[in-house]
Amino acid sequence: MNFRLFSFILIITVLLFGCSKKDESTDDHIQPEPEENISEETESDSLVDGESDESIEGDANLGEEDIQSGIGEELLENIPRVPQDTAGFINQIAGSYAGVEILDENIVEDVLEDVQKLEPLSEDANEEQVDEYFDYLYSLVAEDFPNPQDTIKKWEFSASGDPDLPDSRYQFKENYNIEVLLDASGSMGAYIGDKTMMEIAKDSIHDFMKQVPEDANVSFRVYGHEGTGSQEDKGKSCAAIEQVYGYAPYKEDEFQKELDKIEPAGWTPLASVLEQAEEALQEFDSENSTNLIYVVSDGVETCDGDPVKVAKSLADSNAEPIINIIGFNVNSNAQKQLKEMAEVSGGVFSTANNQDQLKEEFNRAEEVLEAWEKWRKDAIDDVDASRVGGKQL
Repeated sequence: MNFRLFSFILIITVLLFGCSKKDESTDDHIQPEPEENISEETESDSLVDGESDESIEGDANLGEEDIQSGIGEELLENIPRVPQDTAGFINQIAGSYAGVEILDENIVEDVLEDVQKLEPLSEDANEEQVDEYFDYLYSLVAEDFPNPQDTIKKWEFSASGDPDLPDSRYQFKENYNIEVLLDASGSMGAYIGDKTMMEIAKDSIHDFMKQVPEDANVSFRVYGHEGTGSQEDKGKSCAAIEQVYGYAPYKEDEFQKELDKIEPAGWTPLASVLEQAEEALQEFDSENSTNLIYVVSDGVETCDGDPVKVAKSLADSNAEPIINIIGFNVNSNAQKQLKEMAEVSGGVFSTANNQDQLKEEFNRAEEVLEAWEKWRKDAIDDVDASRVGGKQL
């Protein structure tokens, strides 16, 4: 166990035991509030704005202790066990606080809020209970250790243009096409810090597109951006796949106008958006074009498609795109599916749990695009020089 994790576990354990003792010591001194001072809350007052009776129906079976602690037994049941071998650590799910300083004053309140979802651990807790608490605490700070194969693929991508690379996808061609596929399902409305995941994704994509060479073509396709997450809207939402920009040179005002329109809405038609991307790329043969795709998703396919199968088909198409799949604040099920998509397509899978990490994934392409731009300019200059030389002969 590294020092950072040990410090976190130690501090949180003290807090858990401390809270327990504090509760026990203060219970005897709490006087019940006089009944006449307790205001009567009507049923309508107790509902959050826009919340219906049905939305809280799932809480009806919770006991008083569950409501006070904010959790049921499912929280600990769904937490993965701490890995026991190298493969387990490589494939573990990155925690909410992976790569961040947990004692930072801007983070510590969020950490405490997550920890307090657990009931205080009693002093006579058995070994199984202690293990469950440890698993939960570990899951919060678990690091996203890189898969060696993904590390190699990232290196190959960074070395794009090197004639010694055996994978022809990384060889520079006359044209460079870049497409970003963005998940606009309802869960992208969740907050990370003071921004929604959608706001973070928009900022990161905007910053990335500004770095794209003017001679490259860009495309932006969104999916799940219509309807709602309700069963009634599933058909509408699953059909909501739209190329809102490109393939065309990047123009900031036009691109930003389309970006601003997107709001998180419904379901996740991951397979269908890949099918449409494959169809659009048919005109960009890999012999003349280097094709790069970024898939940003925060969850699994929810529209009954098979994104793993489609990812393989896309990779085998005449476009032979380089596929980068970013799991944005994903759970274990989503990470598993997205990893499989990357594996079968020869692509790269990465996770990002905050804005800095998401931007870092896009930033890996900036130096590659700069190198392509220089390569293309030199190639054009060489052609011009040979034409001039031919005329002088």
